[in-house]
Amino acid sequence: MLNLILFGPPGSGKGTQSIKIAECFNLAHISTGDILRSEIKNQTPLGLKVKAVIEKGELVSDNLLMELLENAIEKEKSKNGFIFDGFPRTNFQAMGLDTMLEKRNTYISLVISLEVDRDEVVKRLLSRAKLEGRVDDTEEVISNRLQVYHNQTAPLIDFYKKQKKFVEVKGIGSTDVIFDSIKEIVSALI
Repeated sequence: MLNLILFGPPGSGKGTQSIKIAECFNLAHISTGDILRSEIKNQTPLGLKVKAVIEKGELVSDNLLMELLENAIEKEKSKNGFIFDGFPRTNFQAMGLDTMLEKRNTYISLVISLEVDRDEVVKRLLSRAKLEGRVDDTEEVISNRLQVYHNQTAPLIDFYKKQKKFVEVKGIGSTDVIFDSIKEIVSALI
């Protein structure tokens, strides 16, 4: 099985690239954001728990996220593996994911980090906010999101570098050029 993690700050193109990678290599695209929205929309027991947490303005706990992830992985047995889009975000989640995959006799093959400088990310997010009418996505809010991302991700980068499973890809350029760089790296694993 091929199991990939795609990291990158908000606005780096993770979602776009994850979908392209999933299609190219027949991987299940696992996005915790999509999972949370789906569970809430479908009013599943876990979705109701998540909704209650979010309505209180709290973060969804690692344990609850891991439970949702386990369910999502169980549903995707016909694929060649997984691409985790922006997950894990903490060392606890990374270790939990490793354990979950080990139970299935598989492991993380590679972690790809889309590297985009701060100014470019801010420009992309402000542009996206304007297009989508997101008045709450101000430069201050975006700066805060970037700081949270970097604070959370730094320890994970070390976690995966120690395992020799971490690679950086330049996240600037056309989506096709970026995808070709990723595809070349991933194809070498197969």
